[in-house]
Amino acid sequence: MKFAKYHGLGNDYLVVDDGSLAFSQLASLAPRLCHRNLGVGSDGLLIGPLPSERADFALRIINPDGSEAEKSGNGLRIFARYLWDTGRVAERGFVIETKGGLAEARVLPDARLIRMSMGQASFDSQVVGIAGPRREVVAELMDFGGRQLSCCGVSVGNPHCVIVGVPVTEQEARALGPIVENDPRFANRTNVQLLRARDRRNLEIQIWERGAGYTLASGSSASAAACAARRLGLCDAEVTMHMPGGQLQVEIDASYHVVQTGPAVRVAEGEIALESYDDQALWQRL
Repeated sequence: MKFAKYHGLGNDYLVVDDGSLAFSQLASLAPRLCHRNLGVGSDGLLIGPLPSERADFALRIINPDGSEAEKSGNGLRIFARYLWDTGRVAERGFVIETKGGLAEARVLPDARLIRMSMGQASFDSQVVGIAGPRREVVAELMDFGGRQLSCCGVSVGNPHCVIVGVPVTEQEARALGPIVENDPRFANRTNVQLLRARDRRNLEIQIWERGAGYTLASGSSASAAACAARRLGLCDAEVTMHMPGGQLQVEIDASYHVVQTGPAVRVAEGEIALESYDDQALWQRL
């Protein structure tokens, strides 16, 4: 199986542009392929390019646990860079279809920075997938594990729970992340961000990613957290998002359409040996 590996601020993906396996097979193999010790290692798989009736290309995204993600900001930037690197696009602007909607990509002149329109954010509980009466989930107090936390529910094509007022540390993200991700109030689980405003133009987040766990960076998480901070009055319309893996620039307009600009770095390409994912007995023991 052929692959190319890229990362966006340390959030890494394998682009599978092979066609030898069906999507369902790739989903079942994802835990093996993404394993840091027994596979190539990544935060997910990008499957494509696929045909689309609505855009120039379609993309499907698989988490390391085999579930499908609707959208990924870093994944989209990486996929845009891959399309450019492989000569699929000559124009610098093109549109990619995901399960979470359309995203417009623009490859900047050196090809290492990608500007990506992530669509319009929503705080609507039905759009985000949060139980209870329909409402905007903004600074709503929710109880998780006996702790009452101030939360914003945000969708940028995939679900997010942005939490303010807690320590923005890796330890806290690892402790709270799996509890919040799997809370039954979230219909399709949720991505989790811990947010702190350094000042009006700089925001800091720690991230627990649905289906992947703790991660160094996430483009959709950065977008969702920036929109939450803007709605809470904590920041201006243009902010720098600080994550453990690096910085991402995010712009939010008056209607909460969000655009991000950040890197996509080519790491390697190659072929995954069949024996690395075809030993059923080994994987049954893990």
